[in-house]
Amino acid sequence: MAASPDPPRPTLRRDAERNRQRIIAAAHEVFREHGLNATLDDVARHAGVGVGTVYRRFANKEELVDALFADMVDQVESISIEAAADPDAWRGLATSLERLCELQAFDRGLREVMLGTGRGPQRKTQMYGRIRSTVDQLVDRAKAQGALRPDMQPWDLPMVQLMVAAVTDNTGHPDLWRRYLRLLLDGLRARPDIEPLPDIRLGGPVLSM
Repeated sequence: MAASPDPPRPTLRRDAERNRQRIIAAAHEVFREHGLNATLDDVARHAGVGVGTVYRRFANKEELVDALFADMVDQVESISIEAAADPDAWRGLATSLERLCELQAFDRGLREVMLGTGRGPQRKTQMYGRIRSTVDQLVDRAKAQGALRPDMQPWDLPMVQLMVAAVTDNTGHPDLWRRYLRLLLDGLRARPDIEPLPDIRLGGPVLSM
């Protein structure tokens, strides 16, 4: 009687997954430093694997960027959930904005994924779809606690991130964004003497919260 074929060796699957995670980790570092102009060859060299190994895991750079984006969404969602759990809603909002702007400032790839053309608008919609309810809750609580100006809207927050990211992109200074984030946060605080914001309704992928 012929022997039955051996089952697939799990070690090979584990090796494949380790290679995939190694490639993703290398891509994070390469894109963080060089942006999305980096190539799969650059990622392969940084990971210490052959470029063929990269192509076996990711058919093209867009697939690899999608994998990185999934990790980014998880990270942003975690920051948002942690902020919403803070009993002091203003502290949670301010701290989460600072952490997200810090990610942007030191990760060129993240800025280009979120602010770029091509699939950028689609990715922004995915991102905000994941965190929308958490951000809405955080904003409502900060208003209820009297810390956040009442005419502030949840979609103002990604616009704050956009403005802060522009500081890094246009100056190249790694920490200057902190100064302008502080100015913007002061503008978000509730104060009895503050003038109301213009009532402008915007739409589109950037503001689809």
